[in-house]
Amino acid sequence: MKFSKPRILALSLLAAAVAAAALVPAELLAAQSKKVKKAAKAVVAKKAPGIDYTGEFVNFGQWKEVQQFLDDMVSKHGFERKELDAMLQQVRYVDAAVQLVKPAPPGKPKNWHAYSSRFIEPIRINAGVAFWNQHRDTLARAESQYGVPAEVIVGILGVETIYGRDTGRFRVMDVLTTLAFAYPLAPNREARMAFFRSELEATLLYARSTGSDPFALLGSYAGAVGLPQFMPGNIAKYAVDFDGDGKVDLRNSPGDAIGSVAAFLVGHGWQREQAGPLVYTARVSPSRAWEAYVNQGLEAKYRREDLSTAGVVTTSSLPEGMLYGLVDLQNGSDPTEYWVGTPNFYAITQYNRSYFYAMSVVELGRAVSLSRKEL
Repeated sequence: MKFSKPRILALSLLAAAVAAAALVPAELLAAQSKKVKKAAKAVVAKKAPGIDYTGEFVNFGQWKEVQQFLDDMVSKHGFERKELDAMLQQVRYVDAAVQLVKPAPPGKPKNWHAYSSRFIEPIRINAGVAFWNQHRDTLARAESQYGVPAEVIVGILGVETIYGRDTGRFRVMDVLTTLAFAYPLAPNREARMAFFRSELEATLLYARSTGSDPFALLGSYAGAVGLPQFMPGNIAKYAVDFDGDGKVDLRNSPGDAIGSVAAFLVGHGWQREQAGPLVYTARVSPSRAWEAYVNQGLEAKYRREDLSTAGVVTTSSLPEGMLYGLVDLQNGSDPTEYWVGTPNFYAITQYNRSYFYAMSVVELGRAVSLSRKEL
């Protein structure tokens, strides 16, 4: 089926999203430098190119795959078919979402320093200090109840939305429908479409259970919602009413966001009893026997003796009785950084399946904590 796409600068979309959320590069310990502050002001002053959040109407109801999805919603969950058909008439195709989920061009090297500089910067650090100070009691209660340090929760909320400053302006129904049935060509296209269909299903169930309008739910270009950017399926599984007002509101309640992040991490393997750092700096030997431990999944599954025998040396001693994993952070043409990750570090990777993401959470949380102590 042919249809026209909105007039957008597709290649500029990703840059626009990064410019809006990432801001200015800076090393963690250079946060207070005049040069960084001056650069931050310059970036903030720039206006990002427009993004088409509304999209255009496409008659998804004529698509065979959509018809099958609606049939499943009726048979599995008892939805009224007429209501679903009417709802589908409101859905719009959002080409911006399609462009933004496209993978990076092949051959472009990963660069940890470039990635992390988008998050470990003055705007997020200062906002994190203010957020922590304002919600210190709630963060302390979450740490006590779930065993997740405030530093980690603050790191996640800072990386995700700068503490609620940018929770997304796309209608979740639009982007999830678009990605569930019109995902761009990619090696994992079928798996990704299946994922977004499950999230669309979760959105409809969530709206029905809460008596809310599914089209009132706003989020990111991938359908993530609120301060913690939960996908709809995770709202049902892990979101909690942590402020005690009788409802879960991840978009407007920092308390619910704080408790829900902690609950998510516990549900993905966070260990309360784990003491010490989340990651340990490491060196690797020229023998390269350690290469067998790289890219072995987002899971801590090796004994410290295994890593040591393979030539991985940490700058401080690893606690006994725990499993670990070898984390490689590529830096483009510069040397790769190596770290040894704990089970709790790998719990963070379940929030976003990336070493870069998890390390940014760790570093931002640490930077915010240090800044609070300096005040």
